[in-house]
Amino acid sequence: MPLFHKKTVPQFSFDPQKQEPAVRRSICTGEMTVGFIDKATGKFHDLMMVDSQGLEEFRKQVGVEEIRTIY
Repeated sequence: MPLFHKKTVPQFSFDPQKQEPAVRRSICTGEMTVGFIDKATGKFHDLMMVDSQGLEEFRKQVGVEEIRTIY
């Protein structure tokens, strides 16, 4: 097991009919958590915390240009 390795966004699957990709940001600290919003209930489901590079990778995996931001 290598001591230093590049962080990668895990592979996942989602249903675009039922879920919408989103990022939740903290107003105070600026932390970003990516996940999905359930369209039926409006509840946000956390996937993982990311930085700006991880957010770009998440957007590429999901296949969206713009991503909804929740504060």
